[in-house]
Amino acid sequence: MTFAVAVAGIGVAVAGSRDGSMAIYKDGTVLDGAEVDGYVHVRANNVTIKNSTIRYGGASHALRIFSGFSGTVIEDTKIHCGSTRTNGVVFGNYTARRVQIFGCRNGFMYSDSAPATIVDSTWNGKEVTAGAEIGPAPERPPAESSATPSARPSATRTAAPSASAPPAEAIGGIPESFPGPGNTGVPSGVALKSSGSITASKDGQVFSGLDIKGCVLVTAKNVILRKSRISCGGLYSIRTNGAVNLVVEDVEINGQGKNSAAVCCGDYTLRRVEITNTIDGPRLGSNTVIENSWIHHLTRASGSHNDALQTTGASNIVVRGNSLETYNPVTRDPFNACIMIGSTTGPVVSNLTFENNYCNGGNYSIGIREDLNGSNIRFRQNVFGRDFRFGVVARPSQSGISWEKSTNVWVDNRKPVVP
Repeated sequence: MTFAVAVAGIGVAVAGSRDGSMAIYKDGTVLDGAEVDGYVHVRANNVTIKNSTIRYGGASHALRIFSGFSGTVIEDTKIHCGSTRTNGVVFGNYTARRVQIFGCRNGFMYSDSAPATIVDSTWNGKEVTAGAEIGPAPERPPAESSATPSARPSATRTAAPSASAPPAEAIGGIPESFPGPGNTGVPSGVALKSSGSITASKDGQVFSGLDIKGCVLVTAKNVILRKSRISCGGLYSIRTNGAVNLVVEDVEINGQGKNSAAVCCGDYTLRRVEITNTIDGPRLGSNTVIENSWIHHLTRASGSHNDALQTTGASNIVVRGNSLETYNPVTRDPFNACIMIGSTTGPVVSNLTFENNYCNGGNYSIGIREDLNGSNIRFRQNVFGRDFRFGVVARPSQSGISWEKSTNVWVDNRKPVVP
């Protein structure tokens, strides 16, 4: 039996195969008899997951129902967490029947604004029901920066046996202090209104709470887009054309495997934005800021060399406090770079700060082109994984590059990365 789901980097999944992490975008999808080695993200209404097994050991949640979606039913399914800091089923608007959860920090989570019905289900062998216990959501704290973190749902509830959850362990996945599923994108509990493509042509326009089935073009000054979802199959999910000081906050961007770049090209700020299913992440033109955001599961295209971030000539760029995951653990593809820097289309790259980021993957995690004409490009206080193909930094001795050896460290032992 074939079920219609979108799987980052894989395509259409088939029940009974081992599919890797997946996201379900089609209303009414039935996932029957699947073996999933990864997380499952539900971004659709009235989804049914039954007779399946989910195994996930990352830093967040094995099965997440995203805010704005309801009607998920989980039946006769087993969820195995490979880490004691992984949660089972979150954050509500679901029904669980005969679900068995093993080894997770929290089994079933929900809130007053996103309730759940849980019957005939167990966590670590003990029967649980909805509303058994109230406590704060065990999400990672937001990354350190001057930006205001996205709001968490109040009074998040954990249906659990009487025994307390085991302590979190810092093993694998995104480090705890960095952005991820729990603190990027649309905050839990926000209801979204359906929208088509948007052209923002008036100075100071504010857009909020939209489910945008299309792309966004900004031609005005001081436009704000927040707490919204963009599903765009065009060249760019967000395009600035004459825009100045665009601000995008708490937004989810799904490039549907077709975006050449998620955002292009300058005079914008992204905060707490989740970007996935795009060939490249944002293009860094002049006067751009990317902070507290999560870029992951890029999409291979014929001949592509995918970068989470890329600049080919610009000034005044800040990349701070982000999780940049270019490595796909399912396909074992490191893609090209967390950030690629060169002077391909502009005369210089100047005043670029790359700090307090988590970066994993790439041929080189930091790609520095031989054509770079650089000035005041600084790398400091970053954490690096080891899933690159060749190394952390290509051409670190290029003129204009400053690498703080004592503050750029490995994720596993916190020892300095010496390029």
